[in-house]
Amino acid sequence: MEIWQTISKNRSRSFLTAFGVFWGMLMLIVLLGGGNVLTHMFMKETDGISSNAGIMWSQPTSMPYAGFQTGRSWDIRNEDIEAIREKVNSVEAIAPCITGGTMTVSHGALHHDYSVEGITPDLRLAENIKVELGRDISEMDLMENRKVCVIGSQVRKVIFPNDENPIGQYILCGSMYVQVVGVLKEATSDATSSANEQVHMPLTTLQHMLQKGDEIHYMHIVSRHDVPAEQTLEQVATVLKQRHQIAPDDKKAVGYFDMSSIFKVLNIITMGIYALIWLIGLGTLISGAVGVSNIMLVTVRERTKEIGVRRAIGASPWLIARQILAESVTLTAMAGVMGIMTGVIVLDIVERVLAQMETEVGSIQVSLDIAIVSLVVIILVGALAGLMPALRALKIKPIEALNEE
Repeated sequence: MEIWQTISKNRSRSFLTAFGVFWGMLMLIVLLGGGNVLTHMFMKETDGISSNAGIMWSQPTSMPYAGFQTGRSWDIRNEDIEAIREKVNSVEAIAPCITGGTMTVSHGALHHDYSVEGITPDLRLAENIKVELGRDISEMDLMENRKVCVIGSQVRKVIFPNDENPIGQYILCGSMYVQVVGVLKEATSDATSSANEQVHMPLTTLQHMLQKGDEIHYMHIVSRHDVPAEQTLEQVATVLKQRHQIAPDDKKAVGYFDMSSIFKVLNIITMGIYALIWLIGLGTLISGAVGVSNIMLVTVRERTKEIGVRRAIGASPWLIARQILAESVTLTAMAGVMGIMTGVIVLDIVERVLAQMETEVGSIQVSLDIAIVSLVVIILVGALAGLMPALRALKIKPIEALNEE
């Protein structure tokens, strides 16, 4: 009660003093919400890709070895896949692929050019693309070279318009009829959206169609969660070099890309964004705390005689100092909590507006953990703001204070 009376004694000054803290906390909450939007956008770009995976392909050799000249071309083969599974224990999944390039896909009078890929079931572990209708490519499809396919969402819209059910129907891919057994769920990220306009066949079926034998163009490799993808990819490259008589030191013959490097860069960018947000927010809060501290110093100066009287009738120095600290913490806590509440309301309004605009940004509200951390920061700021005025109050002597005019 005494604290509230002191704060409300000069409401205009208290309001202006607390506004700096209020504005700093409001800015911090709003900026954190903006950081959530950016993080969601970054994650959306890589949605559907395993964070511990990579892609590998063959390239011409850059060193002579075992009687072979530099620039020798070689290909990954079906039998290499089993060898890799046997020799590299850190491989969780391996998905060889062959591309048929762009083919004309038609059904009845409707036709369009789409990319055709030969895949294995393990591809879904690497790209995490789900089948929305029907079934996916199976191991039995591979073993029997079945003429079946799974089509992307955009292929279905064009070749089977008006919500026509494509399951069980035949489409012409290039020069071969294949039966549609599944439709992929629409991919929304840039990393996997190409699947929307692809036709996926069993790897062996497309190899026979293109007369490629057992040639593989590239393969997705998923590493175990406890082994870095780069380490697994290097081990796989070593196995391929041994099997195809490639110099162990040849750095160019086996090309690969570590997908986890993308996630590392995104994590660094995200951490940098949040660090900058906290730096700006805390800087604004500190500015507000300086204002609170200055006003509390003025308050102590104005209450010098009052403090002298209280000291004369038995109040201890620490009791006076505790009173000053309590007033500072209360003032900043009230302003900070109001800032948090206002920030949450602002983010809620923005989120509703974006939802009406059908803009997918995910949840932009700050988490409960952030709110608790912010509250702790407010209390610390209030304590620091009241520290100097409290120390000033400790130095006031009763006799000098009573003689103060």
